Amino acid sequence: MWQPYGRYGSHTVYQMEYHFVWVTKYRYKVLSGDIAERVRDLVRQTCEAFEIRIIKGVVSKDHVHILVSAPPNLAPSEIMRRIKGRTSSCLFEEFPHLKKRYWGRHFWARGYFCATVGQMTDETIQHYLEHHFEPNPNDNFKMEPD
Repeated sequence: MWQPYGRYGSHTVYQMEYHFVWVTKYRYKVLSGDIAERVRDLVRQTCEAFEIRIIKGVVSKDHVHILVSAPPNLAPSEIMRRIKGRTSSCLFEEFPHLKKRYWGRHFWARGYFCATVGQMTDETIQHYLEHHFEPNPNDNFKMEPD
């Protein structure tokens, strides 16, 4: 049973969680040392500015993973636009040698991976569906009986 918990806005209770992964352009392995630390700090600052809570995260040599809880008024595309845009411009400003490697002024590759993270597991959903409706092995999209 769903429980009304999560984060609170002025007139909402929400639990919107996303798993994001994005990579450096050309998958260059430049996220180490000071650059990796700065990426982590910039991602944290950007998320904090938009009330996005980082649940977990990892900065790898050529990509970043974060699991976040975000307000419902922020689309995943907007979250990524803000994070990638701010980190990219700050990194080029603070580490001028990166401009030589990324002559096109794009630090991150285009696109990203995003998956929603729900509180209900596949097993919970499967159990509910199997026990709530009449079983029919030939049908994966069932209707509740009249």
